[in-house]
Amino acid sequence: MNASSDSVTSRRVVLASGNPGKLREFAALFAPLGIELVPQGELGVSEADEPHVTFVENALAKARHASLHTGLPALADDSGLCVAALGGAPGVYSARYAQRHGGEKSDAANNALLVRQLAGHADRRAWYVAVLVYVRSADDPQPLIGEGVWHGEIVEPPDGEHGFGYDPHFYLPDLGATAAALDPVEKNRVSHRARALRQLLDKLAAA
Repeated sequence: MNASSDSVTSRRVVLASGNPGKLREFAALFAPLGIELVPQGELGVSEADEPHVTFVENALAKARHASLHTGLPALADDSGLCVAALGGAPGVYSARYAQRHGGEKSDAANNALLVRQLAGHADRRAWYVAVLVYVRSADDPQPLIGEGVWHGEIVEPPDGEHGFGYDPHFYLPDLGATAAALDPVEKNRVSHRARALRQLLDKLAAA
């Protein structure tokens, strides 16, 4: 790793998220790297708008927003669940899927809506997508981007006590368990975010 990427690990980086589940996972993923991640809420940064229809555009908007308001390098992610039978939905609207359909904004409401929409569908293929964006400054012309995809299928009833979001319904055939039933350490090793992180770190090493 050269001097450019060394500087990343020696500085505080603002994490452009207020999601408690994401904060827990990122804390575990970044702990071995020596990077001090500071949640944007602790620095008085409001949530950024996410008006875009792609994960990468929303992640970039969040990273630039956090960096602009703190003067720090920023790390942001945008992630969600895509379901084949629903044409890729919920996609970028995963966190507020039920709310967009007149319900409340909660994991329980999102999961209930997803299950209802898939009733009668034989095709249960689904995949989690995570895009991580790192910017050195708010106007960084060359942000570093990592993307991870985690394939599985939607099952009913839910299973597992860990994770968040759609994890209780997201079944991994190769592991024989839902994402919520995995030990958190195992999930952090194989998840879409872990895969995106490895890709991002490869780019940091080559920067």
